[in-house]
Formats: sequence, structure tokens, C-alpha cells
Amino acid sequence: MQHFVPISLNCKNRICCVVGGGRIAERKVKGMMESGAFITVISPNITPDLQVLADHKQLHWVNRVYREGDLQGAFLVYAATNQREVNYEVAHEARQRGILVNVADRSEDGDFITPGIIRRGRLTISISTEGAGPAVTADITSALDTLFGSEYEPYLDFMHDMRQIIKHKISSPQQRTKLLRRLASSGILDQIRRHEFMAWTEKEIDLWIAQNQEE
Repeated sequence: MQHFVPISLNCKNRICCVVGGGRIAERKVKGMMESGAFITVISPNITPDLQVLADHKQLHWVNRVYREGDLQGAFLVYAATNQREVNYEVAHEARQRGILVNVADRSEDGDFITPGIIRRGRLTISISTEGAGPAVTADITSALDTLFGSEYEPYLDFMHDMRQIIKHKISSPQQRTKLLRRLASSGILDQIRRHEFMAWTEKEIDLWIAQNQEE
């Protein structure tokens, strides 16, 4: 069984190509929409959703079949057509140019796979079944989507802001660690779930830090 190394790529201001214009290609594009990548779709036909994105200049559509040389300057590429031979040619050019490639119909022929993704603001959860099939991945993603609800976005924003404040106010690494652990176990997440949480004022933050340092 092929094992992949889980990583998160910084694609900001990089050219990312998707060869193909069907539903699979659409999923690949939508997975990159918030990455800051320059997205190029190469296909004579594209889905209505991709057409809307092209019309709004959110991607560059090359309205023709793939040609050798189309990948020049790309950071990564998705071979996502419904033609095995075209996907093979795309993967071959990518390897020659040292470009990361994902092959939609044969993951073992590519350099990376795209996992199922759940996003809650600062939280990103990726799910990969390494070839067990998209249906299995979708089921697991759905289960985790229910488990990690929308409350995690404001919760992680709060935890991030508090971490910055504690780092600024407390010089001792040991005290910082103690405070952050207590904060994580303080029940804030449950309060947010019950819609009972009110943002802390600066005075309340200082009081909480002082009280928990003393204990």
C-alpha cells in the first residue's frame, strides 16, 4: 500500500493548473479557491460553476485541449480529465518539469493526493483513506463535520487571541503553558455551543490571568 506524507502547501501567488473541466476538476479548483493561488483550467468544456468562476476572473480558462508545454511555470497540476491517455501525458510532462502532480484516476501515478477537508476558521481537518475510495472518505468527512461544528471557529479565534495576550503579559514559558492549559479546560467551548459566551473585556482577561497565576 502506498503511504503519502501529510503536508499543507503554501500556494499563494503560485500557478496551479487543472487539466480537465468536469466535476472532478471542479472539486480540485474549489479546494484551492482560498489558497491565493493563480488557478488555470485547461479544457475545451467546463462545468457551469467553473464558468461562473471564469466569468468573475477567479480563474484563467484556457478553452482548448491540453497541449505539451501548457504546464510551464506551474507549481502543481491536477490531471483531472476523463481520458486516461491525456492524464498520463499531463503527469509525464509534470515529472519532466519537476512539478507536483495529482492524477485523478490513478493516485499511485501522482506525487500527491487531495484529502477530504473540513474547515472551521483556523481549524483544518484533512481525511485520507489512501485509495479506499471517495465514498468512504466522504462518509468519514461527514461524521467529523458533525463532530466539529461551527462553534470551533469563534473558539479558536478566542484561544488564538488569548495566547497572544498571555505571551505579551507573561514572560515565564512555564506560566504561559499552565495558563493556556487551564484556558483550554475552562469550558469556553461548551459556553460557545450553548450561546452563553460573551467576549471578555480587557479587565476580565487581566483578572483571569491574575487568578490563575496565583493558584
